[in-house]
Amino acid sequence: MLSSLRHLSRSALAGLPLLLPASCALCGASARDNLCGACKSRFFGMHAPRCRSCAMALPQAAGKHEICGQCLRKTPSFDATVVACNYTAPHDRLALGLKFGGSLQFAPLMAAVIRDAMLQQDKLELPQLLAVVPLGNARLAERGFNQALEIARPLSRMLGVPLQAQLLLRQRETRAQSLLHPDERQKNVRGAFVVSAQSIDLVRGRHVGMVDDVMTTGDTLNEVAATLKRFGAARVTNFVFARTPQH
Repeated sequence: MLSSLRHLSRSALAGLPLLLPASCALCGASARDNLCGACKSRFFGMHAPRCRSCAMALPQAAGKHEICGQCLRKTPSFDATVVACNYTAPHDRLALGLKFGGSLQFAPLMAAVIRDAMLQQDKLELPQLLAVVPLGNARLAERGFNQALEIARPLSRMLGVPLQAQLLLRQRETRAQSLLHPDERQKNVRGAFVVSAQSIDLVRGRHVGMVDDVMTTGDTLNEVAATLKRFGAARVTNFVFARTPQH
């Protein structure tokens, strides 16, 4: 499975549209695909050990396939998480530019570095389909797009894994997680999602990959995974651009 993913990686970016003129989103130098080679090597070339469940960074001595203490104390509903970077400067420029600046050209780049992070996983099992966390109607109308969906579209093409954009529905509007205290976030998203009626057969017994831009506490993705498993999903893996470090 991993060898086939590596084969896909060699040709994936060749199929993406070339935006001209293009400059590196991080340093401003001329760059194809909005990221120069120097910044790619410097900011995305090193993959530190992470918890294989929630992708929280671990000490270097921990090894590549350890579980963090938090996940040992309380096992998440999702089975694994792959992230491309920490949500720190300068990586956050890409996430913020896409989400709040409408810089849709960053989405294929973010998908590509997620794909590269996947290549670093020794025993990665590709999902059978990809999905995204749905935005509430008010937030979607305000923003005009779902940033996770914009990342998921090119990632789906890169991996050759079908995207089911309407797999999940949001049953109610929730407050923005970023505005809430960590203790309030789990309650905020509890019961917020449901699998759409036409997608139930797609979920049952399948491995679902959830694509997102930023993972902070993981409460939203945990609620999504719990929902998918209630509807019969066999496995849920998160594919996320950036992970907020634990302070």
